[in-house]
Amino acid sequence: MYFAALLARTEDGWEASDTELDDVETLSDLTELAREASVDDDTVIVFIEQEDAWFGLLRIEGEDDPRIYVSDGAAARRSSYGEILIKELLGDDLDGDAPDLDALDLDGTEDGEPLDQEEDEEEVPGVAVETVPAAPIGDRLVLADLGLPEKELLALESDALAEIADALGAAEVLETVR
Repeated sequence: MYFAALLARTEDGWEASDTELDDVETLSDLTELAREASVDDDTVIVFIEQEDAWFGLLRIEGEDDPRIYVSDGAAARRSSYGEILIKELLGDDLDGDAPDLDALDLDGTEDGEPLDQEEDEEEVPGVAVETVPAAPIGDRLVLADLGLPEKELLALESDALAEIADALGAAEVLETVR
């Protein structure tokens, strides 16, 4: 099961909202979703979490390229939304050539179901198994200037969103969304 939230910085502080990822099939879709939540091209953080398996952050500021962090590359690789982030991080973003989610052979992990060990060795289209580490990947400084240094980001495990929101000073607004 996934949980996704948007944290958008405004002149009055952070605004939080949960978001549906049903229409997200590419990194461009996810980036567009974040930019739509932005006020005056301010910072927007998209948080995606698959229960106790991995979480990912996408930071958007104006028209700058998105900054991405994933807590566990190998776990994220096995999920449809994680694959979107992993492909960008590993330089394998196929843009318009990427298959849409309907064309992928989804194995149930998008709903949080565990894989059998044999299935775990299958490749996700466009991303080789051996190239995805079972460790954090991406921009480890993605939130450093907002109050969450690299060391603390790497230490996050369960309930990461609450700790991230607390570090950003957005815990109260996030709690109203949950």
